[in-house]
Amino acid sequence: MSRDKDVDPVGACVGMKGMRVQSIIRELRGEKIDIIPYSEEMVAFAQKALSPAKVTRVQIIDPETKKLEVIVEDSQLSLAIGKKGQNVRLASKLIGWDIDIKSEEEKRQEIEEQMSALTAPATPLTSLAGVGAKTIEKMEAAGINSVEKLASMTPEQLMEIPGIGEKMVDRIYQSVNQFYESPSEAAATSENAASAETAEAAETAAEGGEEAAAAEAGSAETAEGAQAPEEASAGAEAVAGEKMAPAEDAQAEVPAEKNGSEAARAEEAKPE
Repeated sequence: MSRDKDVDPVGACVGMKGMRVQSIIRELRGEKIDIIPYSEEMVAFAQKALSPAKVTRVQIIDPETKKLEVIVEDSQLSLAIGKKGQNVRLASKLIGWDIDIKSEEEKRQEIEEQMSALTAPATPLTSLAGVGAKTIEKMEAAGINSVEKLASMTPEQLMEIPGIGEKMVDRIYQSVNQFYESPSEAAATSENAASAETAEAAETAAEGGEEAAAAEAGSAETAEGAQAPEEASAGAEAVAGEKMAPAEDAQAEVPAEKNGSEAARAEEAKPE
């Protein structure tokens, strides 16, 4: 083992005119061997591990989970990946990190999509045909404020929102698909969306009518209950009036008798 920088480790393993490595290849029955120098710098080590492919750049995505992103030229992508991904699997096993290989064109498209997502205005949920106002309120309460965010959600995530069931999820996805369709197809399906919205409004109105009828019935029963005590009190007053009438007549007769007796006494007291 030598630490002299002037010593070529790869050349020492290959040997003069490749004699050393060729003898090992013959022993392995023609198995190919790649010899690369070790490096403590992970970026340089990954570039050498993917040789003979020419690597444009290596970026560390997550040091904790040991993930690397490797960018190569478009013509070097198949060489870097290898047959059935063999080259990238061996390189990943060699350095002990997960390697994600992308071509320059793929990386450019990814960056453009990210930039367009940041700069593009969000489409409001009211742009979806066939989704009622109450459903939109429920989704907005759950933090879904745009069509783009709604399209990225799974049916399971939508069903977790209170008040949204399986049928409503199907209707929402139909509306989202119609939104991203071509204008001609969207126009052809807009009538179905309008009828669905009308049906939802009719169901809501029917529920409101039933509640109003129940409220009216309750108010009628309450009015009848209020009238019953009034009739009972009127009857009691009539009975009391009838009882009071004989008493008043008796009182009227007593003063009349008293007046008659007093007049007789007065006549007797007069001198003859």
